[in-house]
This record gives sequence, structure tokens and C-alpha cells, in this order.
Amino acid sequence: MSAELAVIIVNWNTRDLTLDALETLYSDLQQRAAPRADVWVVDNASTDESVATIQERFPKTRIIESKENLGFAAGNNAALRELGFGRNTPDANLPRAVYLLNSDTRTRTGATTILYQALFSLPNAGVVGARLTYAEGGLQHAAFRFPGLTQLWFELMPAPSRFYDSRLNGRYPLHLYSSSRPFVVDHTLGATMMIRREVIQQTGLFDEGYYMYAEEIDWSWRIREAGWDIYCVPAAHVTHLGGRSTDQVRPQSVINLWQSRLLFFAKYYPRWKLYLAKRIIHRGIQRKIKQTRSHSSLSEAERDALIEAYQTIINQM
Repeated sequence: MSAELAVIIVNWNTRDLTLDALETLYSDLQQRAAPRADVWVVDNASTDESVATIQERFPKTRIIESKENLGFAAGNNAALRELGFGRNTPDANLPRAVYLLNSDTRTRTGATTILYQALFSLPNAGVVGARLTYAEGGLQHAAFRFPGLTQLWFELMPAPSRFYDSRLNGRYPLHLYSSSRPFVVDHTLGATMMIRREVIQQTGLFDEGYYMYAEEIDWSWRIREAGWDIYCVPAAHVTHLGGRSTDQVRPQSVINLWQSRLLFFAKYYPRWKLYLAKRIIHRGIQRKIKQTRSHSSLSEAERDALIEAYQTIINQM
């Protein structure tokens, strides 16, 4: 029988983390009510023997080897196209859902099944995502409102800490995560994003103009515009370590982050809001340059690389 679910993990030099992600995922897929699933790993030209090790440890995993680092959006798209999305593929040959799972996750028992069942039982659900915690067990915000000017300000400028977890900063109330009831959100974090087949067919794939960051926000915007709802499902629990791939290239990640934020604002918001966003980012980046110059824990080379990255952002605006 064909798979009901396709799981896609993008890997870039995170071999050990990906092995943990696969181990916990496969264990969860062995649960009694779990959907039939195929697991795909897209390897973005890793140099840490990821492919050979994954093939040895998890021979059922389907691996796509890229000759270059495609990034998150294009990496996932490579697997989606291989599955048949983006072509006139009959529904019977496509999985009912696709689950985008980060390589730095650890699936807790039952999470995959809970998400899958929620996706097909919640009213008008097009996407579902799990409740996330950090490695030490602390809650991680797993869903957000679409980014606005106040969120930019909170990220770049001094602001009262009591507002950090508030609606002003795009957060949902913490008590919603402690409940077992799913709640509708603007977008989930891309670490766990399970999407119905029909949604992908209707809205297309990731916009590959985003190399890294904001790509799941862009797709969620299109999904919401198409009339689907997006849910966070707290009963599904996944540990998310966060940032392990991007930590390898921190200055470039800084550039990718703000390029993606600006692209999102330019694509979906009116010119006046893009103008204000640029002003906030320009002022905030100048502040970060000043802070970086006095950052005693960084080496001179690290400081210079970060400052150069920040200056690149300013020059591109």
C-alpha cells in the first residue's frame, strides 16, 4: 500500500542530530495507530558522512543527495517534487499529507499520530504543528502571528521584557500550550509542519526566493489566503534544539535572516509598511554593530565577520 504520510527532513552537516531525529521518528511511527509513512532525507552536500551513516542506520530512508547546499525551502521542494507535487500526479499516487520535520528535533511518543489525526479531524485544517520544548524541557513558542512592525521593534530595540510573550510580539498566550486543545494560529514554526495534500496542490511549494528563514511564514500566508486554517496541536510534543545548522555559518545566517524578513514585507505589505520596516531594521542593525564592537566574548575575527554581515544588510536596503 502507498504511504499515507511522507516525512521530509533536510540535513546539512548535522549527522548526529539527524540520526537522533530519525531514531525518535521511526520509533514513533511504530506505534499502533501511526500512519503508514515514507521518510525522506534531503542532504544539502554535507561533508560529515551524513549520507553513508543514515543509509547504514536507517536503510528504509529515501535519500536525495544534492551537490550543493540548497537551503531549507529548495531542499524541501526537491523532495516534494520527487513525491510528485508540482506535476499532474494522480491523488492516489500522492501521500495524504506531508510532514516537514527539522533535523534538530526529537519526536515524543505519539506526536506524529496525534498531528496526523488532528489534520484530518479539525475543522478546515490545512496545516498542523506540534507543541515544542527546548532540550532542557522549557517551553518554546511553536506558533506565531504574522510579523509586523512591533515584532521588528521587539527584536532589534530595547523594550519592556514583560511584553516579550505578548500579542505585541506576535506570541500566543502560554496557557494555550498547556491545554490539550488545538488552537488556530497564523503560522507554525517550520520545525514541525504537517500539510494536507490538497493544500500543497492548491498553493504550490515553498517560494525558493527565501534561502533560509521566513519561508514557512510565506507559505502559511498563501495557505491562509487560500481559505485553510492552521493549528498548533499541544497534545503532540516534539523537542526542538534549534539553530544547529545555521550556527555553522552565523554571519551568513544573519544576512539570510534579514534578507528574508525584507522579502516578506516587500511581497505582502504596502509600501509605507515596508518603508517603516526598513527604518526600524536600519536603526536596529546599527545598534547591533555598536554592541558587537564591544562584545568581549567574541574574537576579533568573529566580531569583524558579524559587523561585515550587518553592514551587508544595511547596504542592501
